[in-house]
This record gives sequence, structure tokens and C-alpha cells, in this order.
Amino acid sequence: MAYTDRDRLIALGGIYQAARCVRQAARQGNVDEGEMTPCIYSLFQKDAASVPDVFGAPGAVAAGVRELTGQLSGGPDRELELTRYVVSLLKLERVLELRKAMVEMIAEGIEEIRPLLAGTPLMDPELIKRLADVYARTVSHLQPRIMVSGEPEYLKDNQNQHRIRALLLAGIRAAWLWRQVGGSRWRILFGRTRLLDAAREYLRAAQH
Repeated sequence: MAYTDRDRLIALGGIYQAARCVRQAARQGNVDEGEMTPCIYSLFQKDAASVPDVFGAPGAVAAGVRELTGQLSGGPDRELELTRYVVSLLKLERVLELRKAMVEMIAEGIEEIRPLLAGTPLMDPELIKRLADVYARTVSHLQPRIMVSGEPEYLKDNQNQHRIRALLLAGIRAAWLWRQVGGSRWRILFGRTRLLDAAREYLRAAQH
């Protein structure tokens, strides 16, 4: 399948959206459910018909794409903390790629959770906790470990810890998608203008 700049933008936007939600949880103690839902939804998509379908409804990763636009344009909206999370997620995905047994553990863990979807909302605390447990058993043991910065009271809160770990797992999934559609560091460095054009088009469509 030939992937487009829009596909790559959506995948990268998915990483940024997961990172943005992690920052919200760590610094504010809560997460915008409308932004977090597409991230969690993506974890259960094995055979999506298209890249946008991985995240659900049209415009699902608009918040992440807006963050990405700020980073690429180098404007005042640029945030180094968010960039650090995204870079760490991309690095971890590459490490995970070589750990086939761990990849299978993650896939099996998600499949064990899938039956809950029949009668449980995606944001249900028990479902999020079980996704967090998958992350804790697998990715959390890899290097480089992602060091999340935030308010101590929020970082110590169990439910918030579950949100952060589930979101980091979703960030890894989006990073895998980014590589699958041909994403690379070179695409970001030398294809910035094309990504920005795709971002503007995506955000315009999301407003309608």
C-alpha cells in the first residue's frame, strides 16, 4: 500500500496527542477525555481499513496535530517537554521492534482486555488499569525509560498513574504506525513543509 503525507501526519499526530495527554495527567491531574479516547481506541485496532480509521472519527487527533504544528513551525507554542516524550516514544518503539517476545506479550495482553469493550466504555477506570498493567509488565522494563515530569500529588495518584501508562502504550502504538507508513527522522527534518501542509489541511477538515 502506498502511504501519503496525510497518513504520516496522522500517525505522528497520534504520538503527539498521547504525549499531550500524558502531560495533562502529570501536570493537571486529569485528561481531556475527547483527546484521550482516540489514543486508547487505537490500541484495539488490528485491521483498520485506513490510517485515519486507527484513531476513529475524522479529526480524532486534531489536538496532537496542533501540537505537532507548533513544534514544526518553531513558534512560541513549541514545548521541549512534549518533544522529549515524543522522541522517547519513538526510541522505545525501535527497541521494542527487536523484542518479538515482548511484542507478543503486549498483543496478548490487549486481546485479553478486548472482551471488556462489549459492555465497558473506553475510559472505564478498570479498562485503563488493565492497559496500564500491560505497559508495566512490558515496555516499562525497556531503556530508555520515559521519565514523566509533573506535580508529585498527581504522579502518586494511582488512577492517574494508570492513565499515564495506558497513554504511553498508546504512544508506542502510534510510533509503530508512524514507522509502518514510512515515517522517519529524515521525513521530519527534510519533509517539514509537506507535513505542515498536510497538518493545515487536516485541521481545516476537522473544523467542518
